[in-house]
Amino acid sequence: MKKLRVGVIGTGHLGSLHAKMYQGLDSVELVGVYDADTIKAERAAEQYDTTPCKSLAELLGKVEAVSIAATTKAHFELAVEAVEKGVHLFIEKPITETIEQARKLVEVAEGKKLRLQVGHIERFNPAILALEQYKITPLFIESHRLAQFNPRGSDVSVVHDLMIHDIDLVLSLVRSPVKRIDANGVAVVSESVDIANARLQFENGCVANVTASRISQNKMRKMRLFQHDAYISIDFSQGVSEVFRLVDEGDRALKPTLMLGQIESGKRKRLIVYEQPDIKEVNALEHELKLFVESVQNGVEPLVTGRDGLQALEVAQEILRIIESGK
Repeated sequence: MKKLRVGVIGTGHLGSLHAKMYQGLDSVELVGVYDADTIKAERAAEQYDTTPCKSLAELLGKVEAVSIAATTKAHFELAVEAVEKGVHLFIEKPITETIEQARKLVEVAEGKKLRLQVGHIERFNPAILALEQYKITPLFIESHRLAQFNPRGSDVSVVHDLMIHDIDLVLSLVRSPVKRIDANGVAVVSESVDIANARLQFENGCVANVTASRISQNKMRKMRLFQHDAYISIDFSQGVSEVFRLVDEGDRALKPTLMLGQIESGKRKRLIVYEQPDIKEVNALEHELKLFVESVQNGVEPLVTGRDGLQALEVAQEILRIIESGK
């Protein structure tokens, strides 16, 4: 298959990682990078053996697809110019600064039949990939995403910087409209909210309690799922998932890591088993970019669509509105 010509817009920390990953993909030709800061662009181009473009138009004229890893405030303007030039787009989360921008971007991309993928990287975490064999139907979810303070990313609230990862995951796992949101949060060391908690109630009865902080002493990226007959623990930092579940005695497909006991309910005997699914040895960023490239080459929807990014942003914006209004 012909290599896909790609470029990277924004060559800071994350954009440089995009360039590195693209350079390592056999299905890709990294033809150039662009950054408003020409020194950054030249440095990244030299490091990853590509061309520093002097303008956005120059880069867009050479590529079939681009990654946008610029600041959130710049996403919309850069993205619209890319799709209007007929270029497929990978855009880091959050998709745009406002809901109105996101809706317009999605509509323009769909109208031009372009692939638009949003960089919700935790969808590609080995801990999530390991659960593909299980039917996930959560009734209660609890997540904690805690980080030490880093000025990079503090231009947006912790809801958009960190919590949005878990918002996207929760929405993808529950697959039901949000019925009600309650939220609290405070600004501590920056001008925007640094620690926040939200309780999401869904129309199917599921409840998700989501906490994010960027002023914690210790890092934590964990999620717990509770559903009928199963409890699932996910550690995103370690890339590991653990599953505790009830199964019928004599289940031929049963290959548990550990047998914990049994429960008798009338004539039905059930076993309590512990399983640690095999970890897929993947780099999450490389994997999501590889799948983006494949979606463009094969003409199929990406795993995380523009509408997924829009939905996550809508929920994040409502959480922040509730926090800031005190209601």
